[in-house]
Amino acid sequence: MDKPKVTVIGSINMDLLTSVSRLPNQGETMVGDTFEMKPGGKGANQAVAASRLGAQVAMIGKVGNDALGKDLLKHLANENIDTSSIEIDQELSTGIANIILYEKDNRIMIIPGANNAVTEDYVNKWRREILDSDIVIMQMEIPVQTIIWCADLCGENNIPFILNPAPAMKLPSDVFDKALYITPNEEEGNCLFGDNNETYRDKLITTIGSKGALYNNKVINTYPSEVVDTTGAGDTFNGALAFFIASNTPIEDAIYKANIAASLAIEHLGAQHGMPSIQQVEERLTEIRMGQ
Repeated sequence: MDKPKVTVIGSINMDLLTSVSRLPNQGETMVGDTFEMKPGGKGANQAVAASRLGAQVAMIGKVGNDALGKDLLKHLANENIDTSSIEIDQELSTGIANIILYEKDNRIMIIPGANNAVTEDYVNKWRREILDSDIVIMQMEIPVQTIIWCADLCGENNIPFILNPAPAMKLPSDVFDKALYITPNEEEGNCLFGDNNETYRDKLITTIGSKGALYNNKVINTYPSEVVDTTGAGDTFNGALAFFIASNTPIEDAIYKANIAASLAIEHLGAQHGMPSIQQVEERLTEIRMGQ
């Protein structure tokens, strides 16, 4: 079978990870435990997740003309991602995410940098990639107007897309109407839809942490993992979900397998490091079946 074509339109960041034994008080300086730099950005994370599972992935985004940007371009190419639609911005720096790891959870602050230059006009240069896709994924770490434009393009051309509304921002309702699926976490879902989530009942796939995901008023479970770092769990889920949907997997099975992929990812430090191959997902599924 041909590899499904997944196009990701979104952010490319370098993650700056600091692990601490406790959070500092206001005005306090304290010594952290470890520091690492790892590739990240919701868009790039989702692209890597889909590629490792076996998708043919194209990434549309921007990096800065700096060492971080060059490292990230090389990394994405090494992950078998088509980087021909990633350009180097000559004015803005590469996006970064400051991540504090504390008690196996994270707090994140993003500086978008070149991600802010992923405009409608820029994405329009690569519309052929979008129109040739089996499925498109978008997140909210690029300008909102770009998301709206991309939703219109996909809607007009019957290209299915997944909208991961993270971070949560208000959007015109027709963007949600055009999406194949919308994948917030619980907090994002409450912010965007509140008590009106029944309006998008058949589109909403809400990730609910260690409990798995909620779809059509049904909880689809995940696997209890030995958590090391939850950074990138949602991105792994979204990239995997896109891959399985584009592979014609029934939706509840696709959600379950995406949960399993995320359960493997959080057993490692960093957003992308533990993202699994399709073989690793199948092995875990076998372990689950054997244990039942």
